[in-house]
Amino acid sequence: METKKLVEIDGSYLEGGGQALRNALSLSCILRRPIRVVKIRANRPKPGLANQHLHAVNLLKNITNADVVGNTLLSTELEFTPRTIIGDMYRADTHTAASITLIYQTVLPVLLFAGRSSRVDLTGGTNVFFAPQIEYMLQVLQPNLERFGISFKLKVLHYGFCPRGNGRCQLDVEPVRQVSAGQFLEFGQPQWVDGVSFCAGRIPMILATEMQETAVRVIHRLWPHQDCRIQVVKHSPEKACDNGAGIVIVAHTSTGCVLGSSALGQKKVLAHMLGSDASSQLSGYISKEICVDDNLQDQLIIFMALASGCSRFLSGPLTQHTRTAIYVAEQMTGVKFNVAVNQSGQTVVSCEGIDYRNELLQSNE
Repeated sequence: METKKLVEIDGSYLEGGGQALRNALSLSCILRRPIRVVKIRANRPKPGLANQHLHAVNLLKNITNADVVGNTLLSTELEFTPRTIIGDMYRADTHTAASITLIYQTVLPVLLFAGRSSRVDLTGGTNVFFAPQIEYMLQVLQPNLERFGISFKLKVLHYGFCPRGNGRCQLDVEPVRQVSAGQFLEFGQPQWVDGVSFCAGRIPMILATEMQETAVRVIHRLWPHQDCRIQVVKHSPEKACDNGAGIVIVAHTSTGCVLGSSALGQKKVLAHMLGSDASSQLSGYISKEICVDDNLQDQLIIFMALASGCSRFLSGPLTQHTRTAIYVAEQMTGVKFNVAVNQSGQTVVSCEGIDYRNELLQSNE
């Protein structure tokens, strides 16, 4: 097999957090292209690899039998040389509240290009700050990835919050031959809003109820007849033993758009403020008639780059995470993303993918 030229990625570029590392690692494994990531998380208070990133690196090391230099806590430089992607059962325990969803965000694209199905069993945080909540991955990411021809199954065995974690999930991934181009351009009409307002541990049920009631009020103020089905849930001790609370709400439109927003409980923040924050953000998306929410933007970039054909989405202004994901995808694959603002002030992002094929799956058939 030919030795591919090493690609150097500047981890301090734009967002300067874990986004560049995650996307560079995923594409390195899929394309079998060695990478060097420098200035890792340079814009964070504690630069370098944090627990979550280190577990993602080591998982991908196992999945691709990679040669790795720099996979130590707080390392600011990493060299990663992958081999073949191996579909199998994988297990990792972060022993902290490290985000399960961000680790899955790194390994999911890779396992799509394995030769057989895989399962990744993770222990860490399911609902933590600075990361998508596990319900968002299930209720928003999952249906949106179906437009690329991608499916996965996600089971929550136990919920985990800061600071201890103890959450546990299982992700089942079926490989694909290729990724279809995704189209997210037609908003249609709002159909209904659902989601969950939850609490656990010693947090009283009234807090979850207040978040839900406030969220419904805000949505009905703008759309009086909008169908709202936000559940109120108190997790049992068997499902969550620590204190935690949050809300994830999801809007569905007539054209199949699925947009989400969320808030996570924290000390000295009143429940009604959490409900108001989440519903106000979602209401903003609906009012602007965009098809992709702020937290989904960056997660679509890697699939657009790999897809067969031209993918397009309609969103609000691009986040720094998304701009960083575009930078990495262009460096690693050679694609070009086009970003424009239409007459309605919406951002339109398009990319002709590289039509990457899963040779491992085809050789196994």
